[in-house]
Amino acid sequence: MTQIMGSVNTEKFASQLAAFGISPSKAYRNLDAEELASAAVSRNEGVINTTGSLSVNTGKYTGRSPDDRFIVYDGITHSTVDWGKINHQFPGDKFEKILQKLKSFVKDTDLFVFDGFVGAARETRLPIRVINDRAWQSLFARQLFIRPSKTELETHEPEFTIMCINDFESVPDIDGTASNVFILIDLTRKIVLIGGTQYAGEMKKSMFSVMNFLLPERGIFPMHCSANIGKDGDTALFFGLSGTGKTTLSADPNRLLIGDDEHGWSDSGIFNFEGGCYAKCINLSRDAEPEIWNAIKPGAVLENVVLHDTKPDYDDNSITENTRVAYPLNHIPGAVIPSIGGHPKVIVFLAADALGVLPPISRLTKEGAMFHFMSGYTSKLAGTERGIKEPKSVFSECFGAPFMPRRASDYAKLLGEKINQHNTVVYLVNTGWSGGPYGVGKRIKIMFSRAMVTAALTGALDNVRYIHNDLFNLDVPADVPGVPSEILNPKNTWVDKDSYDLSAKKLAQMFVDNFAKFSSAEPEVIAAGPKPAC
Repeated sequence: MTQIMGSVNTEKFASQLAAFGISPSKAYRNLDAEELASAAVSRNEGVINTTGSLSVNTGKYTGRSPDDRFIVYDGITHSTVDWGKINHQFPGDKFEKILQKLKSFVKDTDLFVFDGFVGAARETRLPIRVINDRAWQSLFARQLFIRPSKTELETHEPEFTIMCINDFESVPDIDGTASNVFILIDLTRKIVLIGGTQYAGEMKKSMFSVMNFLLPERGIFPMHCSANIGKDGDTALFFGLSGTGKTTLSADPNRLLIGDDEHGWSDSGIFNFEGGCYAKCINLSRDAEPEIWNAIKPGAVLENVVLHDTKPDYDDNSITENTRVAYPLNHIPGAVIPSIGGHPKVIVFLAADALGVLPPISRLTKEGAMFHFMSGYTSKLAGTERGIKEPKSVFSECFGAPFMPRRASDYAKLLGEKINQHNTVVYLVNTGWSGGPYGVGKRIKIMFSRAMVTAALTGALDNVRYIHNDLFNLDVPADVPGVPSEILNPKNTWVDKDSYDLSAKKLAQMFVDNFAKFSSAEPEVIAAGPKPAC
């Protein structure tokens, strides 16, 4: 019989485990952060560092494994999922066989269980259960998802279950997986299976994919973005892939944080999917990112950060450049809890342009916003995925293609409708390179990126003069408070102007070539893109 530890309503919880078909020796349910950190240390999963947070090493896998992520193909998903290079099909019968193997594998072992929610808005939240074989990963789940009250825990009925068992590896020739690692999403059984990798980000992104599938049918726009709110109640959204500055730029001391990564936009406003943040730590400094720096304290989890005598060294990226910290929202002073907000007045699209040719900031029309949202241009940064060693220019639909099961047009339609309904202004901000490409130029200073974002949010750019960039078909402000005017036109920062022209036209053509797959898009949206002939 399973021994239940740290739970309320143990009889109901035990019957739920039995109904699911697992019988561990012990099940530690919803332990608090201190208990989980202590368990992780006693099980040699990590150590307490000088900040008081828990330091862990995820081993071989220090980033997501996108080629190992599959969605079960069945009657519900066959016509609604955008199958292809990102959303890989997986047979239902093979999913069932792996599920049964996992259930047998965890028999008579110790498991850690977190029961909670995805989604801060009560009317739209999804009850979940996360089952782990690592105490530190249960701590990660506790801090990243929405934590229940004691009363909610007593009556908790999970609709989706994540089973993340690090010590179980698949056999590709037998199990039908791409490698020994697997991330399998079954939208009909409402189960996510993860094995062979210790990278905790797979759990949060799997549930993000689930929400991105479920919410559009309810008229809710799911978004890969961060969100904050000003003192006057003005909400802002920041879209962008990992490493573009979503977390950093939304952690503003003059604004309150709603969330740093995953949100929904309903008829009532914005709501966070999560209860915590998962921030990059590469070259973290107290001066540049004080909110994140100060959030690293007891209860936080540091992933793959090098320690020197238990002191974190954020400048030492010898393990990976994708060093991370997970912490609850209440580690950020003034964070909005529950993490909900009104309809956004401003949206910022973030792109880390490794070619160094995009203007640092531009204002977009609604059609331009839909074009750049569907394009999702940025540069994948080192360490965020296996095999990425230096920035690589990519187009990631909706600024989050790896997590979007549906077609980009489904999400873009919702974006256009929301912009129209709420008169939202959209800006494209390049947080990448200036003065040349990666390796030649330098990354735009974060102080300048912050100044541009501040100008957009405060309305300082509402009445300034704009200069049209014919090549990229963008309106660029002639002046931005706190930003040297010469960098607003990227060509000015290049020594070799001819090289700039060649690189800029190359990128403009890349936009056009990429958007060709959206030939059914509205003509006005297609026309809002770059013009390589200019």
